[in-house]
Amino acid sequence: MDWSADGWRGAFRVESRVEAMELTSRGWPVLPGTYPTNSGWAGREGEHAEDARGPVPIHRDWRQRIDTRPDEVVSWWSGEPYSLLLATGPGVEALEVGTELGRRTAAVLRGLDVLVPIVATPGGRWYFLTRGGQRLCSELDTEPDVRLHGEGSWVPMPPTVFPVGLVHWRVKPHMCGWRLPDPELVQNALCAGQPGEAAAPLLAAAG
Repeated sequence: MDWSADGWRGAFRVESRVEAMELTSRGWPVLPGTYPTNSGWAGREGEHAEDARGPVPIHRDWRQRIDTRPDEVVSWWSGEPYSLLLATGPGVEALEVGTELGRRTAAVLRGLDVLVPIVATPGGRWYFLTRGGQRLCSELDTEPDVRLHGEGSWVPMPPTVFPVGLVHWRVKPHMCGWRLPDPELVQNALCAGQPGEAAAPLLAAAG
């Protein structure tokens, strides 16, 4: 993709603004992030970001901007095609895993008939969104493919653009009524590895 083209910039700026309004209306704190160009990630206070793994907040004082008014949130996406980031913390956290573990976990949750908002990046990272306030269990704490995004962190949200594709929903939040699951339930599903009866006790344990 030609990252200098105005067409994609305008389209994703509008789509990001709409999505930011929706997330903000649900009480999910959003932030503008750096975006890809032909020479790297741009937008962080006029500089190119060095982090090639993905977008980072454009404001270095982003923690002080989490409670920004909705009208100002909308204004963030009126100019540059900033990425859309969700600031994680007490209200909403995210469990990040690789594709293989993400698919296995999603299968476990389907077997339990549980819907959880899931975001995936084109680089093969999956984010399971949960309520906040839970530490990683001992089984996952040393697992290199699992990361908990809590207070002081962020995750990319659709329709954020990566150099190799778009961030997208695997399970949209409206499919579960915008209700976030207990993090213990998702952590148990991460540990289970298979759906059906083998995972059924996890639901009772987390419920």
